[in-house]
Amino acid sequence: MKHGQISTKELADFVRERAAIEENYAKAMVKLSKMATNGTQLGTFAPLWEVFRISSDKLALCHLELMKKLHDLIKEISRYGEEQGRVHKKSKEEVAGTLEAVQLLHGVAQLLPKSKESYHSKCQEYERLRKEGTSQKEIDKVTAPGVPVTPCPGWSLGGPWVVPGWSLGGWCRLCCPRWSRSPLQWCPRGGSCSSSLVVLEPPCMRFQEVEEAHLRHMKGLIGSYSHSVEDTHVQIGQVHEEFKQNVENIGTEMLLRRFAESKGTGRERPGALDFDEYRLAPAQEGPKRSRSKAFRIPGLSRKERERDAV
Repeated sequence: MKHGQISTKELADFVRERAAIEENYAKAMVKLSKMATNGTQLGTFAPLWEVFRISSDKLALCHLELMKKLHDLIKEISRYGEEQGRVHKKSKEEVAGTLEAVQLLHGVAQLLPKSKESYHSKCQEYERLRKEGTSQKEIDKVTAPGVPVTPCPGWSLGGPWVVPGWSLGGWCRLCCPRWSRSPLQWCPRGGSCSSSLVVLEPPCMRFQEVEEAHLRHMKGLIGSYSHSVEDTHVQIGQVHEEFKQNVENIGTEMLLRRFAESKGTGRERPGALDFDEYRLAPAQEGPKRSRSKAFRIPGLSRKERERDAV
């Protein structure tokens, strides 16, 4: 269960790092879009820069949307981590008695090697005194009073050290009095019966239930992460397909026509131009003198006399 909490934290850190990568990628795509916008608009290639700009903007939006989804997933993982902590705390309180029993078992296990050596030495001393014909009174002084020094059934001096089974419990009760106070119950057939480890079995099952629920929830979170990334990849694929189609639709002839339309003077052919001959401006004459007419009496001039005569 402790490893489960660590895994939850590490998963949140992983998703957070992926969200940061998506954010940086979106910013880079926005920068690339501005670069396409600032492309030269003077040549025939100018309309294609608009295709690049639109594609870059859409890709930036796709990655920003994925970043938002990942941040929502991080919040969900954090909520699960808090819930997981409460479940673990409750489980520890439920198995507090088992913890005490396990600690007692560990203490007994540490005494077993010394008890075995003591048992061996007493058995050897018993055999030596018996062969020498020592009296029973002297033998009783060497061995523990009231405890017959005989090998446990199924375990012989110098034979294999058998851990499972009732022989271990019987021997420990002879050599280690603390064993009799242990609340653990062992199966006489070495763990093949249904009553083996009556104290340890329920906590282990409880831990397994908690861990199974943890793994199911973690797989669900990973599924949400996978679906978010998959949806974004589908959108990116659509943007790339649209970009490819737009480039194919803009042919060479269309680029040349657009350039001609933007730089041309019109669609109608101009008519013939009339030749306008150059004309010289008349030379300017000097100022004329104004002559005042002399006073004449009508009928007395020379011309008038001649006209009258005719």
